[in-house]
Amino acid sequence: MAASTQSQELVVKKFQPTSTLKMISIVMVVIGVLTFALGLVKDPDRVWPAYLTAFYFVSCLGIGGLFFAVINNMAKAGWSVSIRRLSESMTSFLPVMLIGSLVLMVGLKRLYPWANPEEVAASSAMQVKTSYLNMNFLIVRLLIFGLGMIWFASKIVGNSLKQDQSGDENLTVQNVKYSVIWTLFFAIFFSLFSVDLLMSLLPTWYSTIFGIYCFAGLFQSTMAMLLIIMIYMRRAGYISGYYTEDHMHDVAKYMKAFTIFWAYIAFSQFMLIWYANIPEETEFFLMRAQNGWAGISTALVVFKFIVPFLALLPRAWKRNENHVIAVSCLVLVMQYLDIHWLVFPNFNENNFVLGIYEIGMLVGFLGLFLMMLIRFWSKHSLVAIRDPRMDEALHHHVTY
Repeated sequence: MAASTQSQELVVKKFQPTSTLKMISIVMVVIGVLTFALGLVKDPDRVWPAYLTAFYFVSCLGIGGLFFAVINNMAKAGWSVSIRRLSESMTSFLPVMLIGSLVLMVGLKRLYPWANPEEVAASSAMQVKTSYLNMNFLIVRLLIFGLGMIWFASKIVGNSLKQDQSGDENLTVQNVKYSVIWTLFFAIFFSLFSVDLLMSLLPTWYSTIFGIYCFAGLFQSTMAMLLIIMIYMRRAGYISGYYTEDHMHDVAKYMKAFTIFWAYIAFSQFMLIWYANIPEETEFFLMRAQNGWAGISTALVVFKFIVPFLALLPRAWKRNENHVIAVSCLVLVMQYLDIHWLVFPNFNENNFVLGIYEIGMLVGFLGLFLMMLIRFWSKHSLVAIRDPRMDEALHHHVTY
């Protein structure tokens, strides 16, 4: 599609991935598969935590893509219409998330103490939680969350794609309804998803805001990925005129806002637990305040909060593509490290571990994510070209 508005030409080309890009995604997936296979044979106790960490990290990007679309649907926001399709494309990973969560059940006993009857029998704290922490109920929760996410995405993203052909404004109205319902579903089941996969690694520990902590990291990293995709599409020449530095500025403001929100939730969780000084609660932070993990705890404060916060303060820096890419990459790296920090101290309390299994699994899941993005971009328009609020997006201007 090509047209002109005022002095700027509007262009959105059909995405045609280069052979190099497709080969990169395939090689990444192969690396992940080989790493997983090697780990199952050589060191299953190491590869399953690596699988969980990479799986959860990339799943959050898929979930976060739908969250961005949903909140803008509910707010009836027009400014984001021209970039919404790029966010919607991230939901293409959701079927992989469902399959990956079921694969995780194979390694259940190597990951979760509550899945081993002998450990449950030795712990009265775990015995009182068995009605919730058991494999059958876990599978039910994972299926509800995975299938529910896929169904809502098929409705919300599906309506957006249908509108490209029909231009039916009623599809926009329908998506407001679906988005409101999805938000309630997400609030409950993403919290359970995070508790089930991460918090229950240490079943004697609990935090009432753990789900919010995980959500803060999810949205911060999603905005980082969205910014990288936006800049890639513009630089590659696939999209021109539909979004400008003003759109990049606003997405960067979202990333800055959730940088602050993550720090607020992280401090609140730490302060309340440390102040109460209840053994069942403080064990989580004691494990991460000693030996090799103390440095990682400090790095999270510095590089997931302080550096991105300062780097996103000046207006001009949020409008500089190279600067935004650098900050976005840092945020993504620290989000992975944050999840690593949540997972691995439960298995290796004394030393920080990051080697071939962790990197290989991360590369594999990112390869799957890229492969699903390429598939989505190749099949659909990169811009929601017939959304009734497109004019508002095309004239979006940030004044602060």
